[in-house]
Amino acid sequence: MEKQRQDFLLNLLTTPSPSSMEMDIQKKWINEVQPFADEIMTDNAGNAIGVLNKEAPFKILLAGHCDEIALIINRIDTQGYLYIDKMGGINPKAAIGMKVTVLGYGKTITGVIGVNAQHHGGIKGDFDLEDVFIDCGAKSKEEIEQFVQIGDLAVYKREPEVLMDRYIAGRGLDNRTGAFIVAEVLRRLSEKDLKVGVYAASTVNEETNMGGAYFAAAGIEPTMAIACDVTFATDYPSVNKQKHGDVQLDGGPVLAKGAPINRKMNKLLEDTAKRLNMKVQYELTPRMTGTDADKMRVTGKGVPISLVSLPLRYMHSPVETVSMKDIDEEIELLVEMIASMTGEESLNPLED
Repeated sequence: MEKQRQDFLLNLLTTPSPSSMEMDIQKKWINEVQPFADEIMTDNAGNAIGVLNKEAPFKILLAGHCDEIALIINRIDTQGYLYIDKMGGINPKAAIGMKVTVLGYGKTITGVIGVNAQHHGGIKGDFDLEDVFIDCGAKSKEEIEQFVQIGDLAVYKREPEVLMDRYIAGRGLDNRTGAFIVAEVLRRLSEKDLKVGVYAASTVNEETNMGGAYFAAAGIEPTMAIACDVTFATDYPSVNKQKHGDVQLDGGPVLAKGAPINRKMNKLLEDTAKRLNMKVQYELTPRMTGTDADKMRVTGKGVPISLVSLPLRYMHSPVETVSMKDIDEEIELLVEMIASMTGEESLNPLED
């Protein structure tokens, strides 16, 4: 990955973007995309959408969500400790002993998630977030309430790391990597003579309600839509591959197969991968994909969808890990497929 592109990705990854509070990351995304997009669109959900060839009747929507899982403050006690609930799929066990950035209404402050010392019994058995708290160093409820109120959000205080010049690890790679990928696809397509319209959307709220994807697809009314998200890598110790499949970092982009997926769209992706001599991997989504694709599919008269995912280790932890090679290959796959499309393709599975 080129250093300039890597710097853009790392900039996104260092920007707090909890679901419902994606404004700062969207502004950075827009600033990056604006120079090469024909137009930037936004909507009342908070989506940011870069557009190429808007006049084309055949419209392709690429969606990568920019929001990350977070903590939400639900109680403040008399001593100034903050109690928390989930904003998205937080794993309570991963939270223990972590530093957090509290995005307070009055000030952004640092806190730590307290843990009972092992000498005092430690943490035993199953527990949930209601059993832990954030300590910001305040002495009283009155002191902390100058900065923080009920409903404010917090994210892990965790900077992204590059591992062996090969992988990136950090929080919220699910799915700021997707927002990065759709921007980079648009960048490269801006240099092509396109026969189709392309709408690259950095969507919001996927981790909580997928409402951003619905707003985007309902507003654009695309001919087809592709969700660019992450999926579970199974190439590390303790994962049951027989149960969860065999998906590896550096193994290439992952295509979904299942009832929601349009088979003709997958065929376009597979044929493109063959032309590029690129390996792809597969995951199964028998009923639903669990991604923005599900909401985009049921907008308007219905939208044919596919899902292209990035293999990711340690899902919903502070150390999610992906391969830069896989990112580059996913971008290449999507660019080549879209650039080769005529706009006359039929996505109806009953038509030859």
